Amino acid sequence: MSHNTIGHLFRVTTFGESHGPALGCVVDGCPPGIALSESDIQADLDRRRPGTSRFVTQRREPDQVRILSGTFADERMEEARTTGTPIALLIENLDQKSKDYSDIRDKFRPGHADFTYWSKYGLRDYRGGGRASARETAARVAAGAVARKVLNHLYGRVEVRAALIQMGTKSIARAGWDWTETANNPFFCPDRAAVPIWSTYLDEVRKSGSSCGGIIEVVAEGIPPGLGAPIYAKLDAEIAAALMGINAVKGVEIGSGFAAAAASGEDNADELRQGPQGPHFLSNHAGGILGGISTGQPIVARLAVKPTSSILTPRRTIEVSGAQTEIVTKGRHDPCVAIRAVPVAEAMLAIVLADQALRHRGQCG
Repeated sequence: MSHNTIGHLFRVTTFGESHGPALGCVVDGCPPGIALSESDIQADLDRRRPGTSRFVTQRREPDQVRILSGTFADERMEEARTTGTPIALLIENLDQKSKDYSDIRDKFRPGHADFTYWSKYGLRDYRGGGRASARETAARVAAGAVARKVLNHLYGRVEVRAALIQMGTKSIARAGWDWTETANNPFFCPDRAAVPIWSTYLDEVRKSGSSCGGIIEVVAEGIPPGLGAPIYAKLDAEIAAALMGINAVKGVEIGSGFAAAAASGEDNADELRQGPQGPHFLSNHAGGILGGISTGQPIVARLAVKPTSSILTPRRTIEVSGAQTEIVTKGRHDPCVAIRAVPVAEAMLAIVLADQALRHRGQCG
């Protein structure tokens, strides 16, 4: 299998499967001299970790990360720092229940990558989906924590944050948003009033044996103008590709996105004025990116996550032999996988921005 790496100068290669002994990543291209400890990475992993509430999979994984290489400290240093060499990060799998999948080893799960993996490679790891499992995203979150350190090293305070703004049919009004609320509830929801409504809704979905999707908004602030390129390295194109590469994501938009199609040219254009700190935009329909290059405004993207495909409701399918059958996917699954995709979206945006920042520095100084 190829294509396990993202990035050009800041390169991340992930490895491992859902039910293998471990998963992890190798981060190459991180500048030297950046303070980095396992606790810096663990905080983000704990937000993505399974088993934290009744609304996510009950797989019990501590997701403790180990830094195997790429940092150094001795008695003269207060903390370990990156050396400029590859940073290897390892996360062990400790709570696999592979027997949960023995009944479906020869069946293709609708909505999953079972059929396409089998068609491409001639075999598949049916235990949780192998590389196609959302479990792989733990490695991306670990790499994203390193990317955040790089961004802060280059630009000072850069904030990358995301929120779940719609769960299934339940959306929230932007007027009620408070970003600090995302840390206070299991949904990463910025609207406190929506939390009890979403709790009841997802309980009903889960008890019915079904699942639901969601929409995530991810924002990066503190990024200067100039990142990206006008043709083959458009910042918005690379962000869209990275977010689209997250498990179960079926749509990505930047700024106003699809709503821009219904706007007039007057309404959609982000007008400028000269302010005390330099050029100032009066709106941000472009999502912080014009012509593939960052404007210095907040970078805004949204991603649509489909319902979890592993459900208890019987679905029609076929076996490897071609025989027609039905399938019920037992085991421990997220009733709304969009919840734990929130920190993954942050990580993928941070990875793209770190890579683009280093490329910008390499070309323009």
